Amino acid sequence: MAHTIKVYGTSTCPWCTKAKRLLDENNISYEDIDIISNKKEFEIIINETGWMTVPVIDIDGELAAGFNEKWIKQKLELA
Repeated sequence: MAHTIKVYGTSTCPWCTKAKRLLDENNISYEDIDIISNKKEFEIIINETGWMTVPVIDIDGELAAGFNEKWIKQKLELA
């Protein structure tokens, strides 16, 4: 099953890097959204959730704040 995945983060965020590395290592495509250059996208997340942290991971419309490897693996059936 193909998933729609977005990773909202910054280039200097180590947790963002870990999340993207996990996806890359499992050959899972995702949209990498840099919140510094794309503030409008992140404003939508803030308005929806109140979260002001990165990364925010969107898998098929479900959001998680921070790098939660267990959640990502469960959602993508990698566990």
